Amino acid sequence: TAAAAFPAGEGLDERGRAWAAQARVPRADRVVRGPEPACAQTCAALGIEAAADPALAGWDLGGWAGARLDDLARERPDDVAAWLADPDAAPHGGEPLRALLARAGAWLAALPDGHTLAVCDTALARAAVVGLLGAPPAAFWRIDAGPLTATDLRGGPARWTVRGMGLPLR
Repeated sequence: TAAAAFPAGEGLDERGRAWAAQARVPRADRVVRGPEPACAQTCAALGIEAAADPALAGWDLGGWAGARLDDLARERPDDVAAWLADPDAAPHGGEPLRALLARAGAWLAALPDGHTLAVCDTALARAAVVGLLGAPPAAFWRIDAGPLTATDLRGGPARWTVRGMGLPLR
């Protein structure tokens, strides 16, 4: 996030490692993580073991990975406008927003009882909140969550509630 660019599979930077070293880990019956290096490195810095779950992969933004949104908006304004307005658009060649929302919802629906801690990209956490609130896809663009923050969801399938989002772990 320091580069204000879309993720491109990079690991944690010095700032991320320092933040993770100061974090408090919530209790959990099971811990899972996205397959990206940053998720694995975050778990290591937190001192927790977690199985990689492909369903928790970050948002696939195809050819836009590593690019800055400001640059794309200047170079490809029509593509960016379509992407922001149409949840089925994928001018980047990756995953459309509607597919991300569906993936997050399916992951939540399949969770077993108990407390699960998921270390994942913030886009997936935002998508989960949009889905469980039954909000329209456009709501995704109105939710923000920073790195190394918690999104606290309670309940279970058909009865989820959002207890908090963007909660600092440090």
